[in-house]
Amino acid sequence: MLLSGGLDSTTTLYIAREEGFRICAMSFRYGQQHTQELESAAVIARDAGIEDHVTISLDTRMFEGSALTGSEIVPENRSPGEMADRIPPTYVPARNTVFLAMALAYAEVIGARDIFIGVNALDYSGYPDCRPEFIAAFQRLAELATREAVEGTPVRIHAPLLNMTKAEIIRRGLELGVDYSLTHSCYNPDRNGRACGRCDACALRLRGFHENGIQDPAIYQSEMNNEL
Repeated sequence: MLLSGGLDSTTTLYIAREEGFRICAMSFRYGQQHTQELESAAVIARDAGIEDHVTISLDTRMFEGSALTGSEIVPENRSPGEMADRIPPTYVPARNTVFLAMALAYAEVIGARDIFIGVNALDYSGYPDCRPEFIAAFQRLAELATREAVEGTPVRIHAPLLNMTKAEIIRRGLELGVDYSLTHSCYNPDRNGRACGRCDACALRLRGFHENGIQDPAIYQSEMNNEL
């Protein structure tokens, strides 16, 4: 289970748990400027009763060139149309490809047959590695790239949120008992870890909660950002 500490990956974790999977959670330290998400991932794993949670540190030079890892400005106050118009500066080069490859290797080591990832192709910020075509392509790779696959038991890639809106994801998570106050989605939190309420991730998250008629339990820098 690829666990970032955000809303989507946490909901995916609970879906996998509800389906009866024994879960090993995997998080990554890859040079992101704000590590609040890693702290959230650790808390979420403990809260969900996940005993096996691995955090992997990667060479930060692999992911330079993103607003999440460098000095480029994180876009704020963009409309849904603007988010879908072009790939934003918060895109991290080949991130999901690298993460899934690491998960594929570890799955073979521990004898796992399933990898879960919380990508979403409807309410997202235009990332190329969140599309159905990408997940399908990586599934084909997984069927070729390992000894287990060649011997007839390839790993299955699960992306249960792929065709869900943010509102639908939140609704499903609430049904499963997800405590969204533990999750962190913001691209640009302050020093105290409070969400900005203005970046793409915050905008999508807030809209999802508003469409469910409930207030986001996350802590924002301004209460005005979380009014229904």
